[in-house]
Amino acid sequence: MTSGPAPEPGPAVPYGTPDAPRIAVRGEAHLEVDPEIARIGITVTARGKDRRSTLDDLTRRNAHVLDLVKSYGQAVENLETGALSLTPEPARHGRGERVRTYHGAVRLTAALCDFTALGELTTRLADSELTRVDGPWWALRPGSPAHREASRQAVQDAVQRAREYAEALGTSLTALVELADIGAENAQPWAPAPGRMRSRQAYGGAAPEDEAAPLDLEPERQHVHAQVDARFTMAPPRL
Repeated sequence: MTSGPAPEPGPAVPYGTPDAPRIAVRGEAHLEVDPEIARIGITVTARGKDRRSTLDDLTRRNAHVLDLVKSYGQAVENLETGALSLTPEPARHGRGERVRTYHGAVRLTAALCDFTALGELTTRLADSELTRVDGPWWALRPGSPAHREASRQAVQDAVQRAREYAEALGTSLTALVELADIGAENAQPWAPAPGRMRSRQAYGGAAPEDEAAPLDLEPERQHVHAQVDARFTMAPPRL
């Protein structure tokens, strides 16, 4: 006598059964940690009545900024050129295509991991000719241990909450049914936009005789938030 094929398993019961009640909880964790990197935006500009001389000035100032940033070695994790522009400004009066002046700009972004060097570098950049500095913007690296720690604590919180529910019913957990990662993100608290630091030359002032003292920058604490959804089964309680 041969037996037929094994019966197909029935659909999962979303809310458990009387013999295996299900508990659904959400675990959360919130960490406040020191930043790991800081980014600054650098804009080098030039202006002149001649296209070639404007471009030469822009090239010279850009090279100076690149050399200055690279001189900090391993303190600089990343240096990127974002955009280059050289824009003619037409004359306001008169006919034809006569150009009044040319505006040139190069935009760069630098990421630093040494915050002592950051204060010195931003001061020297802001003291450079026709150079604007924006930032800093503090952040964690994508693979920061803080994200893993937040996820771990969120899972522990979910287990603890489920145990407390089961204990309130006079029973205990029997199995983990599902664990869903809602996501861990570096949630920046609201803050006013960082101010812009400009050199005195950018406003037409004379260059200082001595270098300016390095800026004292206080790193902004980072907030890491993680959430998980978890479902457990528990032994049937006696109600």
